[in-house]
Amino acid sequence: MPLLLYKLNGIPEDEVIEVRRLLDENDINYYETDAGRFGISLAAIWLPDGVDPEPATDLLDTYKQQRSQQARDLYQQQQRDGTAETFLQKALHSPIRTVVYIAAILTVLYFSIMPFFYGL
Repeated sequence: MPLLLYKLNGIPEDEVIEVRRLLDENDINYYETDAGRFGISLAAIWLPDGVDPEPATDLLDTYKQQRSQQARDLYQQQQRDGTAETFLQKALHSPIRTVVYIAAILTVLYFSIMPFFYGL
């Protein structure tokens, strides 16, 4: 049975390219599935039947740790430089999304708390 190695849904394109290159450089046999026409299927990298998963999983675990550390280092550098994007900047960058999220949160809170006040 094929083994799911790496989910690609929501992954930046540069990361997908790096993962492919890493697997190719280490001669690991794999295949990819895409999200399909409507984007509801699982886009992923799979190991076919009969392939030992340990070298691939060890390789990708190391890659994930390195990428995570690079992202943390970049964010800390941006914080030191004062160029890190704040919550307010993100909210002002997409105000409609922010308003919709706040409305959804307030609606959930309303329906969660009101039974305690009215004894429903």
